Amino acid sequence: MTATILIIEDDDLQYEIYEEALGQYRLIRVKNVSEALARIPRERPDILILDHVLTKGELGLDFLPELKELLPFVPIIIVSGALEVHQQIQALQGPRRAHYCLTKPVDVHELKRVVETALKECGETELVRQLEALERSHRVDAQELFSRSTDRLSRQSRIRDMVGKSNERPNISALAREFKVARRTIIRDLQELIRRGQLKPEVYPEWENPPEDTEG
Repeated sequence: MTATILIIEDDDLQYEIYEEALGQYRLIRVKNVSEALARIPRERPDILILDHVLTKGELGLDFLPELKELLPFVPIIIVSGALEVHQQIQALQGPRRAHYCLTKPVDVHELKRVVETALKECGETELVRQLEALERSHRVDAQELFSRSTDRLSRQSRIRDMVGKSNERPNISALAREFKVARRTIIRDLQELIRRGQLKPEVYPEWENPPEDTEG
């Protein structure tokens, strides 16, 4: 299926360059953003090429948030010879950003490359990649959380067996070395075991308010 490119450009000579360079695509031209906003609900493009300085005093960047609201997953290519470097950077940042910024006079080869890349890497393809990455991240987090929980329960079970069989106070530092964890981790384990009734409170008298400098 041929991709549709909506081009917001008021200069006839500039549009002829687009026609020649992007002839393999379906091109729709409007001369200002107001026309584009009326056209988009009827024909959703795959790419939007937006000139910055337009007729009726319109500036393309001023309409970028509104265009992104209508086309949240459609790559937008800003084209202008009037943008300062800081304006170009600003246009490419934030949630309502453009994907690319090309300067005039437009390099035809770069234009073709950017359009091809945008069709392959941006838009809904980009959204799918982001969702997949988020899913992988959540899956890794869940696995790590499960692993930590399993390790903690296993450690607490062993601590209960070791401490419950002794008439002496548990040596926090020795247990920390035994299980290769921080002293505060052992203290939390003892607190949880006592709260759950798996150890008697007198095993560790300070369980409700352990002193920070306790050594054993």
